[in-house]
Amino acid sequence: MSAELPYVPFNRPFMVGRELEYIAEAVRSGHLAGDGPFTKRCQVWLEEALGARRVLLTHSCTAALEMSAILCDLQPGDEVIMPSFTFVSTANAFLLRGARPVFVEIRADTLNLDEDRVEAAITPRTRAIVPVHYAGVGCEMDSLLGIARRHGLRIVEDAAQGIRATYRGRPLGAIGDMGTLSFHETKNLISGEGGALVIQNEELLERAEIIREKGTDRGRFLRGEVDKYTWVDIGSSFLPSELIAAFLFAQLEEAETIMATRRRIFDTYRSSLEDLEQRGWLRLPVIPEECEHNAHLFYVLLPNEEQRDGLLAHFKENGINGVFHYVPLHQSPMGLRLGYRSGSLPLTEEMSLRVIRLPSFFGLASDQQDRVVEELRRWVWHRNAR
Repeated sequence: MSAELPYVPFNRPFMVGRELEYIAEAVRSGHLAGDGPFTKRCQVWLEEALGARRVLLTHSCTAALEMSAILCDLQPGDEVIMPSFTFVSTANAFLLRGARPVFVEIRADTLNLDEDRVEAAITPRTRAIVPVHYAGVGCEMDSLLGIARRHGLRIVEDAAQGIRATYRGRPLGAIGDMGTLSFHETKNLISGEGGALVIQNEELLERAEIIREKGTDRGRFLRGEVDKYTWVDIGSSFLPSELIAAFLFAQLEEAETIMATRRRIFDTYRSSLEDLEQRGWLRLPVIPEECEHNAHLFYVLLPNEEQRDGLLAHFKENGINGVFHYVPLHQSPMGLRLGYRSGSLPLTEEMSLRVIRLPSFFGLASDQQDRVVEELRRWVWHRNAR
């Protein structure tokens, strides 16, 4: 790699405004534990932005998923339908409650859960469906909601990548019974680690607060509804600190600026690579008409694993960090230990071997993006035009 060509990271955390000011304010307030003023401000902002009954900030999206699994009141042997093409937390949260993930094939266009295959996977033990909004592009939620109603199932949206994206005008994460958001440093709006549980089902509100507060009714005590608080249910410490919330609130204040920048990056990639797609040399993200995406990530699909690995190697040689994901959960070492088998979801397996995510983050400079495009085009042309 030439010294004249600095490294282009896949992601880099960023600040956009008053993050340090708000952190200092939180320290001066004397309240660094959870549920302080910044936590409440974040929750109100998210409730208003999502049109949600309640949003509870958590220390990660994983924590929010674990809370949702408890709220589904799962019993050992119950089943939860989800894609295998997702991050491990989607499955782990429900496995920890004794439920068995039932992996269903994805769609070829969006790489989201294939709604047409869900109903066939339902058994008397099914309790919930977990659509994962990959790349901030909504799953076909109307179909999934209809299936859930017919079978009496919960819908838990894994909207880790979905903040500020919509499906038919409805914010992702706020369509089902519950939704989970991530503010990990790789996401659109960040706090290092961090997440939120979005609750739309009114029946779940009171218990969600208790579970988040280690299984106690501390929330009722702080509101003066009881004269002491005590252990009333299972739960854990799912709250983030005020430092996390302070950083996040500064990001929420600048959400539109951040989103506009990410859309510009996404649109630049698309316009720069469309001719390669037209030649059939790669495929770009598909955004259904009913979805407004949030430009969370930009990926390309190469024709096969050999070409994907070749482009990744070319990127590495030229100081560019492209990445691929996910190893499908049913093919992972843990998945195989649990009795799932390779070959059972052929489209998921194929797509996972073809996808590359390109560097895309708020601070990505134009010259850095130009380099990514240039090296991608160079390799693809050399590979296909010889």
